[in-house]
Amino acid sequence: MQRPPLRQAKTIDNVFNSAFWHLSQQDFTISEIRGKLERKTENQEWIETVLAKLIEDGYLKCDYDFAVRYCELAFSHEIGTGAIKRKLQQRGVSVTDIDTAIEQVKDEQNVDLYALATSRLLSRFDNFYATNREKVYAQMTSKGFSRQEIDHALAQHPERETLRSKLAVKADKVDLTTEIIKLFNKGKGETLILQELKKRLIDVSEFEDTVYQLSLTGELDFYQSCKNELAKKRYDLSDYKDKSKAFAYLSRKGFGSDEIKEALKLEDE
Repeated sequence: MQRPPLRQAKTIDNVFNSAFWHLSQQDFTISEIRGKLERKTENQEWIETVLAKLIEDGYLKCDYDFAVRYCELAFSHEIGTGAIKRKLQQRGVSVTDIDTAIEQVKDEQNVDLYALATSRLLSRFDNFYATNREKVYAQMTSKGFSRQEIDHALAQHPERETLRSKLAVKADKVDLTTEIIKLFNKGKGETLILQELKKRLIDVSEFEDTVYQLSLTGELDFYQSCKNELAKKRYDLSDYKDKSKAFAYLSRKGFGSDEIKEALKLEDE
């Protein structure tokens, strides 16, 4: 929504008053205060005079001093350099001032970013049962830590073994029988079904027994499924090359050699 227009300054004192009011709310960079004063008046001479006086009297920090103070506060709140850089750039501070300020504060306060990341992770997570690896990395990255710093922090966490990927967490909720039937109904053979389940980190320790039980009840019939998949294609099985292509196609679909041979034999007949 568009902001309503401000009452325009009639004197330079109005500009001073506006600047003092904003600075009483929080610290601002020179760029931010300039932007606010430009909404108050189009008189650039007034704006520059006010800014210069504010800096001279210590009410407004130069960008470098502002960056140093910001870094001190950020590190004390366990914020990494990535987030510091993003925020200060958004606030109009130059990259040179930001990088120099970060290095100065790191040296003066002996800041160890790996230790900082470790401290933040330990204070936010007793364990990782309620989250997943992707969320932890996203959260730590948003707070300014690099991949290497996050990896180090995780390696120090006593409950690191409880951190699992989103895929692994999702796999825990999967019913093996249901997933096998779903993939079977898509025309996939036993080998391909097993591969896809493993790729999704689903526990397949009961796979063979489950397939056997489903075959006994008639819910799975890979021989018939193989024939159905072959019927969808237009291979000329009287031609050796086409027959080889059919065999390769059904093999890629995950069917076994016995199932494929049976399907090809019936087609020949």
